[in-house]
Order: sequence, then C-alpha cells, then structure tokens
Amino acid sequence: MASHKARRIAKELADIQSDTISKISAETVENSLTNLRGSFPGPPGTPYEGGTFEVAITIPNEYPFKPPVMKFTTKIWHPNVSSQTGAICLDTLTTGWSPVLTIKSALISLQSLLSSPEPKDPQDAVVARELIKNPEQFSRTAKEWAVKHAGAPKHLIGEGSGGATAESIEAAEREEKEREEAANLAVYDGYNKELIDRFVGMGFDVPRVVEAFQFVGIDRNNGLDYELEEAYIGDITARLFGEP
Repeated sequence: MASHKARRIAKELADIQSDTISKISAETVENSLTNLRGSFPGPPGTPYEGGTFEVAITIPNEYPFKPPVMKFTTKIWHPNVSSQTGAICLDTLTTGWSPVLTIKSALISLQSLLSSPEPKDPQDAVVARELIKNPEQFSRTAKEWAVKHAGAPKHLIGEGSGGATAESIEAAEREEKEREEAANLAVYDGYNKELIDRFVGMGFDVPRVVEAFQFVGIDRNNGLDYELEEAYIGDITARLFGEP
C-alpha cells in the first residue's frame, strides 16, 4: 500500500476514535488497513433506535479516488439494503463519492440513510414494497429485526400502542419469522428453492445462481422442481464459472 494512502487511512481511523460524540466507530480487522469494521447506533426516532449496526469496509487500491466498499454485516430491514447480503444502495458509495469524503462521512451517510429510506430506489424490492404499501407493518418488521439482529431493546417493539405484552411480543416474533422466511424465498426470484440450491451446493451464492438461470433463460415452472436438461446445466455452469 502506498505510504500516503496508509497515512490517510490511519489518520481517518484516529479521528473516528477521538470522536466520542457521534458514537461512530471503525477499526482494522487483523491489523489490515484495507479491511475494516465500522459500526454506528440506530438513529433516534426510527425503528432502528437502540440497535448497533456493523458494516464491513473494504478499501480499494485507488482510495480515496474510489469509494470504500461497504456492506452491512448486521441484518437489517431497510429498502436500500439487501436483507440477504447486506449490499447497500447509496449515492455516496458510488457516483456521489468525492476524494474529500472520508470513511467517517460515509458511515454518517449510512446512519442518515436509516432515517431517510428511499423505497423508489431500492436495493431490496420486497422491503421497499412493504414500506410503500404498508408503512406501519414495515416499521414493525424493522423494529423486530433491530431487536433480533442489532441488540435493540425488546420493549421498543410495542411502543406507540400501549406497550408490549408477552403475547404481543411472541406474536410479533412469529410474524417476523414468517416475513424473514418469505424474504429468504424472494431472493430465488420465483425459481424452485431445491433447484437453485443444487447449484448453490457447488459453492455459489443464491443471487449468482439466480442470475445465471435468468441469463440462460431457464423456465421458472411455477416454482416447481424439475430435472434440467444437460445442455442447460452446462450453460448454467459455464455462466457461473465465467466461461464465454
């Protein structure tokens, strides 16, 4: 790593550590200045309040002229974050990046994103659809995920409706589990889970296999499992391995 880039990253991390007001943090992973772990608290007045959200940060060779690559490692229910992979849709991390920005400013932008979701420019269509069609349900789900995955206080789930009871919390947890299962199935894009998982077992993640199925033009068969022809299997495998 070029010494000036290393010095800049080290200085940015020192600045973050010296800031005790924002409660934003960032640290190296295994002493690597290109592999960082960031975190920040959920903004007050949002479904994420009381939770702590962690982000994996990869610093590219061209930094600061190219933005850091960030993704949530804490599962979160938000239209601009994939509920499956943690991938983020945020201008600051793409076209809106400038060399004058920093790791800290990027983390602050992520924190602000939790306060101002953009469902019309989603990373997760399932979450965006819920926010648009049923914002109260979206808020409940987001709170439930914050409790389950980000350590938010459980009592926040029942606020605004006379407080939570053991029964309401149990019912909310059941609903949250059902929605999480539905979100997990949504990533299969209508293809049969067992059919996709046969390729996932080769070491590929679900979105990549689904993309290969879409590229080859595999029939969804109404979500039912079926045996693929050998020619299709070959085409899918070639796509997964990046062969022309």
